[in-house]
Amino acid sequence: MSTSTHPGLPDAAPAGESALPAGTYDGKTVFVTGGGTGLGKAIATEFARLGAAIVVASRKPEHLRAAREAMTEVSAKVATVVCDIRDPESVATAFDAAAEAFGLPDVLVNNAAANFPVPAEDMSPKAWRTVVDITLNGTYFVAREFGRRHMTAGTPGSIINVGASYAWTGGPGFAHSAAAKAGVKNMVETLAVEWGPYGIQVNGLVPGLFPHDDMTDDIKSNLARTHEKDACQPALRVGRPRELGWAATFLASPYARFISGHTLVVDGANWQRRTLTNPPVTTIRDQMGKPPFTG
Repeated sequence: MSTSTHPGLPDAAPAGESALPAGTYDGKTVFVTGGGTGLGKAIATEFARLGAAIVVASRKPEHLRAAREAMTEVSAKVATVVCDIRDPESVATAFDAAAEAFGLPDVLVNNAAANFPVPAEDMSPKAWRTVVDITLNGTYFVAREFGRRHMTAGTPGSIINVGASYAWTGGPGFAHSAAAKAGVKNMVETLAVEWGPYGIQVNGLVPGLFPHDDMTDDIKSNLARTHEKDACQPALRVGRPRELGWAATFLASPYARFISGHTLVVDGANWQRRTLTNPPVTTIRDQMGKPPFTG
């Protein structure tokens, strides 16, 4: 906890609680990409607590095993499918498996992404393409498959694309991911208009700092450099993963049907923080401990 004399934002409600009525997602199926670990698992867990059957898609068998264990712990119906979201055929096969298990998914959570810090001048073409291919192209391919199937069936659906705040601000050290996430945010706004007439709502969800067991190396190193991370947040605390799950369950619920094309940032106002006096500029290379660029 922060050592500040200010209280900050109150802590989250206890784990296992929900603002939505029990059974809100009874009879519904939620398809989550990258839902076996970290924030994807936290989102899937909150849908499961409200009665949803969960389908988790991932390339990694160990993540699928983790997903099955986590969903079993909350007594949820669960199916896991191997899927490379960069491959439209793999995506279609995953949706076939989901439909066979529980029927056409009612909710899609596009959570899978790729990211790692690197100065833009050091970034290889392969690194750029890999992150953009997973984060932007993969998100589109999965959303497209979900949308086409609901249009064919004449049924409503809800899509949540997990984004990032540097879609607005830029992300020094993350040129590849920031550009891809900006595309994801724009996709939310575009698809919401295109697909609204078919009964498909599309929203975005942006997490702030939510420490969890499966954080990427860059986030781990960031936390390691700051002993008291709570004091660096306007809320004077970090987020609890369940808070992101609660936001997701609301956006896809019957109580948010008229919300579409919106990206909800859940970060305690951290991305809007400014200081009256700017600190000295430190290059990304210096921040990462890299030597001068020599070509």
